[in-house]
Amino acid sequence: MQAAKPLFPRAWNHALMPSDTSAAMPYSGRKAGALTFSALFTLESLVRSLNAGVLSVQAYELLGTSRNVSIIMTMSALAVLATTLMLPFVLRRTRRRWTYTLGIAVSMSAALFLASHTVLGQAAGTYLRSAGASVMNVTLSLYILDHIHKSDYARVEPMRLSFSTLSWTIGPSLGLWLYTNHGPVVAQMAVLAAGVTLLSFFWIIRLADPAALPSGTLQPFNPLKNVGRFIAQPRLRLAWSIACARSVYWSSLFIYGPIMLIESGLSKTESGYLISASQIILPLALVSGYVARRVGVRTVIATAFGVISVSSVAAGLFGANVPVVSIIFLLMAAVGATALDGVGAIPYMRAVKPRERREMTSVYRTFIEISDLLPGIIFAFVLTVLPTQTVFVLVGLLSIFMAFVTWKHLPKSL
Repeated sequence: MQAAKPLFPRAWNHALMPSDTSAAMPYSGRKAGALTFSALFTLESLVRSLNAGVLSVQAYELLGTSRNVSIIMTMSALAVLATTLMLPFVLRRTRRRWTYTLGIAVSMSAALFLASHTVLGQAAGTYLRSAGASVMNVTLSLYILDHIHKSDYARVEPMRLSFSTLSWTIGPSLGLWLYTNHGPVVAQMAVLAAGVTLLSFFWIIRLADPAALPSGTLQPFNPLKNVGRFIAQPRLRLAWSIACARSVYWSSLFIYGPIMLIESGLSKTESGYLISASQIILPLALVSGYVARRVGVRTVIATAFGVISVSSVAAGLFGANVPVVSIIFLLMAAVGATALDGVGAIPYMRAVKPRERREMTSVYRTFIEISDLLPGIIFAFVLTVLPTQTVFVLVGLLSIFMAFVTWKHLPKSL
């Protein structure tokens, strides 16, 4: 009997496979470097960050309990998961510039629904915001994989994240301030303005774009086959697990952090300061990239998960009873999460085969939906009997598990 394959790899093969089909196809536009992608990601982040605090606070205001917020977030994540898995179908038939434009349009339509300040509008807006982010994220990742050499990933990814610091520092607080003082319509008008700016910049830079495949050359599309192919590769499974666990912390902070602080007696605007403060430290991603180039990606990722674990559990134990201390520990955990953001995508970028980038990147991107979906289901049950702060204790337990898995299975040479 053949021995079962291990869940995660003990070796990491860096050999590149034959080029992706799109790479051999004619391009229109121009090649771009780290600075261009960093600027584009900064504007994209602004569109999303303006609703980062508003989304959970408005949901809590409309639905009444953190448990109900978990339910609506879980339903949205399930719908976005299906949307993300269908993206290769669109990408194989449409130029990337039009797919990215679609993502911007969907994100802007989310603002219109959220401006209605109704339960139905909240549900639709929550889904469309995440769906738009998914489309933009997958398309931008494909652009980066085509334009940036693999040896530059440890430099480009931290730089891209650091550039977005301004957006994620200003956006959440500004969005909540507009929402609190001027209402949901004005808050969403800011999102629409940011969306128009992003769309204009994207079309001005005219990134090199592979043509869509002629319809006669397309193979039948099966998203489940892509998932199966992804799962069959241990390197991709490990990369996905790292990204998903990292996203669980950020998702929990953005959704349950403000709710916990509101329950402690702080105002909506003050709760938004937590999110903005957690983003001020994003330039530390440059440090994590620098350290990773010298001590290895594995050491940085495992250590970062350890920091998230200890800090999240401490924040959960203090909770709404001592909010100032909870904020301090949540920000300490954000330092670990930022270090992960700087290098966390590198295991995937090094592992994915060029000829499978389009299909595998869409599956990889599901870590965001799964990080909302599965924890959302668990949290919905847990929060029925336990306070909101329990969320962060559970996040800490997941992080310590991932610190062990990363140290054990991620190659030291990565």
